[in-house]
Amino acid sequence: MTATSTLVMKDAPAAKRRTVRIRGSRPGFWVYAGLAVVLIASVFPLYFSFLIGSGDSSTLRDPDKSWIPGGNFIANALSVVNDPAVNFWRALWNSVWSSTLIAVSVVVFSTLAGWAFAKLRFPGGKALLAFVVATMAVPQQLGVVPMYILFSEIGWTGKIGAIIIPALTSAFGVFWMTQYLQQAVPDELIEAARMDGASMIRTFWTVGVTAARPAAAMLFLFTFVTAWNNFFWPFIVLDRQNPTLPVALSLLQSNHFVDYSIVLAGVVLATLPLLLLFAVAGKQLVSGIMAGAVKG
Repeated sequence: MTATSTLVMKDAPAAKRRTVRIRGSRPGFWVYAGLAVVLIASVFPLYFSFLIGSGDSSTLRDPDKSWIPGGNFIANALSVVNDPAVNFWRALWNSVWSSTLIAVSVVVFSTLAGWAFAKLRFPGGKALLAFVVATMAVPQQLGVVPMYILFSEIGWTGKIGAIIIPALTSAFGVFWMTQYLQQAVPDELIEAARMDGASMIRTFWTVGVTAARPAAAMLFLFTFVTAWNNFFWPFIVLDRQNPTLPVALSLLQSNHFVDYSIVLAGVVLATLPLLLLFAVAGKQLVSGIMAGAVKG
């Protein structure tokens, strides 16, 4: 399908005008079909979790199960919340607190480092940035044993700080903010601010931070989701008395008999805060992605 837009151009005589038709394109049937497939594939796991979570212990194994949710979700959710082995509210608070602190810290440090790499000239800057980017190739698993030994020696095993401190900075965040600020902030704007008497810190605050807001919002959301879903390191360093939400929900499968209706009800409960976050900040996410696409 095509749409036609009309552009009016002026000739030498002011009275004479002619129109030039510029043909553009609109998304066709196959584009919307592809988007529908992606949407269904994205929503189906959550719907299936809700479907099983609203049934009973036999729903998952029932070959003739209905694809309409049952009426047991609230009862199963209360079983998760009231299970003393799960310690749900403590785990929820730990996840909210640690994920928020990690996301804020990553945004702050990444914006500062990105500004320095993008707009400041200092010896070894390019080599240092290349080193930071290269650290993304190092698997997290290589640092698990040394980190566990370190936190064990200082008495931090079982404490929420053991999962916050290693995640306060992000090589990806530094790279992302560097690339964005290189394109979003013209050097002439910085020179104009310096000529007006602004210090480098004032220039960063008034120019850099303002320009970086869309990219910072997207980085915050992605970092928050990553920290929220992180299971590997918290499972190793935390205990049952002070878990995060993914670690607490894994305890639902530690019994001899696993009731998957309760397990998946817990999964839906753990997903609801992320859905709320994206509903509130989704506009910033889209603007950050679009701004990065236009600048890039």
